[in-house]
Amino acid sequence: MTENYQNDGDSIYRLFYDTIKGGDFRAREANVYRLAQVSLNIIDQCAAQGVPFAREYGGLLANRSFGGAQVSRTFYARGQTGQQLLLGAYQALCRQIGLGTVQMFPRTEMLDLAVINGHAKGIVVRDLVTGQISAHAGDAVVLATGGYGNVFFLSTNAKGCNVTATWRACKRGAFFANPCYTQIHPTCIPVSGEHQSKLTLMSESLRNDGRVWVPKRQEDCRKPPISIPAAGRDYFLERKYPSFGNLAPRDISSRAAKEVCDHGRGVGPGGLGVYLDFGEVIERLGQDVIRERYGNLFDMYEKITGENAYQVPMRIYPAVHYTMGGTWVDYDLMSTVPGLFIIGEANFSDHGANRLGASALMQGLADGYFVLPYTIGNYLASTKQPKPSVGHPEFKQVEAEVRTLTNKLLSIKGKRTVTSLHRELGKLLWEKCGMARNERGLKEALARIPELREEFWKTATVTGENGELNQALEHAGRVADFMEFAELLCLDALHRRESCGGHFREEFQTPDGEAQRDDQHFAYVAAWEYRGPGQAPIVHKEPLVYEEVHMSTRSYK
Repeated sequence: MTENYQNDGDSIYRLFYDTIKGGDFRAREANVYRLAQVSLNIIDQCAAQGVPFAREYGGLLANRSFGGAQVSRTFYARGQTGQQLLLGAYQALCRQIGLGTVQMFPRTEMLDLAVINGHAKGIVVRDLVTGQISAHAGDAVVLATGGYGNVFFLSTNAKGCNVTATWRACKRGAFFANPCYTQIHPTCIPVSGEHQSKLTLMSESLRNDGRVWVPKRQEDCRKPPISIPAAGRDYFLERKYPSFGNLAPRDISSRAAKEVCDHGRGVGPGGLGVYLDFGEVIERLGQDVIRERYGNLFDMYEKITGENAYQVPMRIYPAVHYTMGGTWVDYDLMSTVPGLFIIGEANFSDHGANRLGASALMQGLADGYFVLPYTIGNYLASTKQPKPSVGHPEFKQVEAEVRTLTNKLLSIKGKRTVTSLHRELGKLLWEKCGMARNERGLKEALARIPELREEFWKTATVTGENGELNQALEHAGRVADFMEFAELLCLDALHRRESCGGHFREEFQTPDGEAQRDDQHFAYVAAWEYRGPGQAPIVHKEPLVYEEVHMSTRSYK
């Protein structure tokens, strides 16, 4: 946020430029500038809601830096900023529920969108406890359902995160933009085995004080890290990107970690890890200072790995974390279906091909508190569409389709678990469409995904019944959508013959291994239109025109 409390030269324009550059010049300029403008209001809003931001000794709010920025603009609440912002927003929501201005429907999942006379007029949901399928009508529909990172199976997202709401809206006419823009976060606890169902994020803030390194020699990779002298360590981010060092953007830092591991210098089980070392800063400032800044993160790391990061370096490795792609929206955050608004990570609008640290919280809060409340009014004032009743034939049709799909899922009587099929899909995507992609791998994935989807509908087993709490059924429905969406993700990655941000095509890189954009042919948003089962989607191109910044080769060296 651009309050410039640290008097280090921050400004609205600087945040705007950092975000455009961080996204590798693949974001819509006007949306990003608006985001930078309203960022000023976010901290005041959240502080008023009771979010316990860290403060300086004198009582002023504290700041620290995050990746891709050379100023300290990030407000934080120790190592759990996102959680505290969630609690602040949730308690504000609960207050409105108590006042009677908001009606809450907990334990329900949106399963489809109702479009009447071309306008979004409601949703169909399933009660997760009773299994009852019902409709809800409205003057407009807002989706704030997050990203699709769990299509990779292993990610830092909560297990419940899914693509169902936005994908089923896509099948009702809402274009899906830039699905190949997926973010790999460099600071995650490495995979420990096949038993894992998710990965754990270690806050990017740790890279303010921790130094990332690997041994210079392969033969040192199995030695205890504290036994390797400074001369035997390769601080590769500081070496490659001296201007930003360990705070290089996420896509660049992740690829750099993958590169050293691919060269056989990774540490830990399987050689898939690099060190994040706090030894020097602890020696300089003392353990108590680091515990005050990051204590909960160090505790979490020790519970998961059994290692004390105050005494030995953390081991980290990149993992799927965020998705810049999402439902296409206009400047008012409305999709191609009139009356359907998409906010936060669920839309594509602000981050281009790579998101900078803390910007997801900034965008979600900006969209929800300072953009949508004003833009949705324009739609409501200008449309003449009356609010329908849930007895409308279109609602009944959508409800019937949802029941048919639910019964179809329950009728599969195969031998494989849904989790095993999801894991296979995720591994395929990670290997063929993960940190690095190439034409051959993407075509292999596009050949395999339809086969895997067919196997899902023939060999999966979904236990239980609909009229009860049935998490197997919930999971099966979400994985069924992943099986369809994964094809679009790979198709978008194949069609975009350039490297930019989190989309790194191995065929398109500079001599020193950096992403090589093709502004002449790909300076556009790719918005995909669903055409029906078995039909290829159509890509619509929104040109990216920059009036305030000049598109240039991104450099953090």
